[in-house]
Amino acid sequence: MIVIKIGGAEGIDPDGVCDEVAERVAAGERLVLVHGGSAETNRVAEALGHPPRFLTSPSGRTYRHTDRRTLEIFEMVYCGSANKGWVERLQARGVNAVGLSGIDGGLWTGRRKTSVRAVVDGRTQVLRDSYTGVVRHVNTTLLELLLDAGHVPVLVPPALSEDGVAINVDGDRAAAATAVALGAEALLLLSNIPGLMRAFPDESSVAPNLRLDELDQADAWAQGRMANKLHGARSALEGGVPRVIIGDARGTTPIARALSGAGTHLHTEEIPCS
Repeated sequence: MIVIKIGGAEGIDPDGVCDEVAERVAAGERLVLVHGGSAETNRVAEALGHPPRFLTSPSGRTYRHTDRRTLEIFEMVYCGSANKGWVERLQARGVNAVGLSGIDGGLWTGRRKTSVRAVVDGRTQVLRDSYTGVVRHVNTTLLELLLDAGHVPVLVPPALSEDGVAINVDGDRAAAATAVALGAEALLLLSNIPGLMRAFPDESSVAPNLRLDELDQADAWAQGRMANKLHGARSALEGGVPRVIIGDARGTTPIARALSGAGTHLHTEEIPCS
């Protein structure tokens, strides 16, 4: 069992990913696909007159500010065109994919943050119109039911708060929670970069292997959303997932390339990645 998170940034070839998923499913492999849709969401938000707003937390993490209107646009793209686009591609390849958001069946649930802090013009502000949170519970009964019936779950944020309100959650961290809950043997975080770069954006500076106890050091190398990937990787490893791979979804056979050694391999012990 592997959980694969495909980012939603520019440059990713969904057909290459779907070709591989189809081959692996045909060979009897169980997997769960989690995907993003950030680039398309940004375009739609601009067209609708509600452009995306990105904030920086006091700790330096960059995140999308999600007010209620942004959440509605987010659902329109992520749960609509993006999710059904992945399902359509997989179905065309003979994969019996089922697209679900974290809301459906209470798949992903967590507590909504009542406020978020952001650094604006050098000052820390508290914003109270946020619809964000963190996945705390995964409905594994639903996922196992689908997997046992031969389906491939294709999952996407948002999640559901404890009081039944949709909340935006980070896809990498949601994928990590899913991998932990399902006891996955590996979590793949694939996007439009080759891995964790020691000297961003120099793609020749990718760190090939890191242990869990080296992640504090790696935080200094993280740029942009890489910090979220490292946070997800840490939670997955601490939750019992043996290895996490941060790799490249551009080009052909991204899953095979990641599993065979490309990208940044994170693990709990000093072991070679095959």
